[in-house]
Amino acid sequence: MDFYAAVDLRGGQAVRLLRGDFAQQTSYGDPLELATSFVDGGADWLHVVDLDGARDEKRRNLSVIQSLCAMSSIPIEVGGGVRSVHDAEILLDAGVARVILGTVALENPSLALEITDLFPGRVAVGIDYRRDSSGITLGVRGWEETVAIELGDAVEQFVPTQAAGIVATAIDQDGTLEGPDIVGLSALLEATSIPIVASAGVGSLNHLQTLARFISPAAGRQLSGVVVGKALVEGRFTVEEGVAACK
Repeated sequence: MDFYAAVDLRGGQAVRLLRGDFAQQTSYGDPLELATSFVDGGADWLHVVDLDGARDEKRRNLSVIQSLCAMSSIPIEVGGGVRSVHDAEILLDAGVARVILGTVALENPSLALEITDLFPGRVAVGIDYRRDSSGITLGVRGWEETVAIELGDAVEQFVPTQAAGIVATAIDQDGTLEGPDIVGLSALLEATSIPIVASAGVGSLNHLQTLARFISPAAGRQLSGVVVGKALVEGRFTVEEGVAACK
């Protein structure tokens, strides 16, 4: 299971939100310094989310992303505000290894499929969800809105494509450090054959070990990766320890 170290961008700074709430933000300074520490620690990937771009594509942190690509010796995936072929091209030309389609994948599936076909193996789909007693709802536009699409329908359309993976974020676990959503991840593993990268909730090495060992009983397969952000900046464990736990 690959270890993705997360850098969330807002206003040119590295930040973390709690459950996607822009009013509950903690700042962590220079994103280049933070990313350098993750690269030096041996992370497999950098997972970068442009929070400004997710809400307004005109406010992207493109210059920061370009600088991250220039300094990083490991692959970078970027999500947040990728809503056109041109958006994807800009990021891929900047050196991004993989772009993540979030809102556009749910609101304009035909365009998302076009982008995926144009850049085979370099496009992932972001599924950001909330799960409660009534089922799973999917969030869009920086998680400030939802769409009325079933989980299975959302992911099934990408099965015939060369999508690189699905980055699944449990919104209500995001930034809590309280543990990943195993139930939701299991549902995703059952819903699609595309590789799943888990995001949100990891707060300990035990959480990582649980994910690394988890095999969906129905799907018979494991997660391909895990995104870790707040646990690293809060010092719960080091990148080196996290990578070892994932193996």
